[in-house]
Amino acid sequence: MSSSIKQSFTGLYIALPESRQLDVLANLFEKRGANIFRCPLVSIHDSPQVDLVEQWLRHFIDSPPDILLILTGEGIKRLTGFAERAGIENDWKLALAKVYKLARGPKPNRILKTLDLQADELGLQPTTDGIIQSLEVMDLNEKRLSIQLYGEDPNDKLQDYLKQRNVAYNTVAPYIYASDVETNRVVELIERLSKGRVDIICFTSKAQYQRLEGVAKNLDMTNLLENGLKQAKIVAVGPVVADQLEQAGFTIAVMPEEKYFMKPMVTAIEALLVG
Repeated sequence: MSSSIKQSFTGLYIALPESRQLDVLANLFEKRGANIFRCPLVSIHDSPQVDLVEQWLRHFIDSPPDILLILTGEGIKRLTGFAERAGIENDWKLALAKVYKLARGPKPNRILKTLDLQADELGLQPTTDGIIQSLEVMDLNEKRLSIQLYGEDPNDKLQDYLKQRNVAYNTVAPYIYASDVETNRVVELIERLSKGRVDIICFTSKAQYQRLEGVAKNLDMTNLLENGLKQAKIVAVGPVVADQLEQAGFTIAVMPEEKYFMKPMVTAIEALLVG
């Protein structure tokens, strides 16, 4: 890495709402001289509805669908964990291998590879619209589908599309998002944003903005949050998060062009700063 790029991060204050890979992401920025405000807004937990998830798994094994729509890598990882604890992991993997797997993007495919499997197809873009575009060219007549959901989001857009095409389907939500830090830490982030003390904020999941927005609404800080986010450069790890923030009225300063992971996100910010 060139010294000029290192210098371009020096003195910048970067807010990181990430939870799972917070230390890894923070280290990438700190090596480049940035000051980091850590505020892991949400954490991911197994669904508390264990019986429902296990019931879905056993039905999947006994009567595999024709197509499995995989919206997140986290979902496959969590389902495999449920299967292992239920003593049906091998049966789950065998059934999963037989099913046509349409994954929303490269992240689910990475998790599938850890199971010695891979997606049969990736969405034309790593969004719900991309999945729908892929389904558009498929003959779904008399096909049965299963949808692994993104957290607890029912994805009404995707479900409405399948209903319009009269497709039989079921869903599974193997994980949930939960608050990961005390509210006072979130309040501190909102106040820092409103005072212009955050140069860059990096969003890596939809749940992060939802938590930030929820705290702001509950404490009558919505205006502070909105003004603060309009002052800072907003970085999105991928199009799903970017679309959410743009719909909320905010401008995305930068997003990785192809690979929607942590390192490409940092590289994209480097290019923004030196460009």
